[in-house]
Amino acid sequence: MKREDMAFSFMVYVLLTFVLIIIAFPLIYLVSASFSSPQAVISGRVWLLPVDFTIKGYEAIFKDSSIIRGFLNSLYITVVGTGINILMTVMMAYPISRKKFYGRKAFTMFMMITMFFGGGLVPTFLLINHLHMYNTFWAVMVPGCVGITNVIICRTYFESSIPEELYESASLDGCDDFGFLIRIVLPLSKPVLAVLVLYYAVGHWNSYFNEMIYLEDKVKYPLQVVLRQILIMSQVADEMMLDFSAAEQAQGMADLLKYSTIVVSSLPMLILYPFIQKYFVKGVMIGSVKG
Repeated sequence: MKREDMAFSFMVYVLLTFVLIIIAFPLIYLVSASFSSPQAVISGRVWLLPVDFTIKGYEAIFKDSSIIRGFLNSLYITVVGTGINILMTVMMAYPISRKKFYGRKAFTMFMMITMFFGGGLVPTFLLINHLHMYNTFWAVMVPGCVGITNVIICRTYFESSIPEELYESASLDGCDDFGFLIRIVLPLSKPVLAVLVLYYAVGHWNSYFNEMIYLEDKVKYPLQVVLRQILIMSQVADEMMLDFSAAEQAQGMADLLKYSTIVVSSLPMLILYPFIQKYFVKGVMIGSVKG
C-alpha cells in the first residue's frame, strides 16, 4: 500500500473513531444514568458506568398507567400503520414497474408532484375532521400512508431484480398479474420489503406531531407524546412518586424517570434493527443510484 493511501486510511479511521465517540457517549451515558441513583445523576457522578445501581426508575415507569398505555398505543400504531404502508406502497410500485402498463410515466410524474406540493396543515385537518377520522388512530395512519420515495425504491427494485422473462414464463402457466405479484414478486422482494418495514416502522414509532394534533383523548396518546409531556411539560404522575423518599424526589427523580423512559421507548427499534441491518445498505443504494 502506498504511503498516501495509508495516510488517507489513517485519517478516515481517526475521523470515524471521533464520530463514534460523539454518537456513542450520549447513548452510554443515557443507559448508565437510567440505572443510577437519583443522587448520582444530579451530582454528575455518572459517566460511562452506573453509579449506585438501581432499577427504581424502571419500576416506577411500569407502575404508571399512562406510559404502559402509551407504549401499547405506539405498538398498535406502528404495527397496523406499517402494514398499511407496505400494502399501499407495493400496490402502487408494482403497476408502474411494469413496462407494459399504459400511462406509467404520467402516474409517476403525478406522484413526483406530491413530493413538492402539499395542502398544508389546516386543509389536512379539515379533511380529516370531515372524514370523521379525528380522534381516531386512523387519522395518524391513513394520511401519508404512502411515501413516494419508498414507492420509487420499491419500483426500482422490481424493475432491476425481477426479470421480464420470469413474468412471461408465469403467464404461459396461466398466472395473472395479481398471482404473479403474490407468488413470485413478493417472495423475491424480501430485502426491499424489510428495508421499507424499517423506514415506516421507525417513522410511526417516533412520530408525535400528528398525534398531538389529531388525537384528543389522552388514553389514545402514543408513547412519544407521553414522553414529551415528561421531558418538556414535566407532567409526572403521582403514582410514580410512591417508591421514592422526599430527598430523592428533590434531587433528581425527574431526571431518572426521563432517562428510563427514553431507554424504554427506544428498545423496540433497537431490537428490530439487527434483523433488517443486512438489507439496509442494499435498499438505500437501490433508491439513490437507480431511483
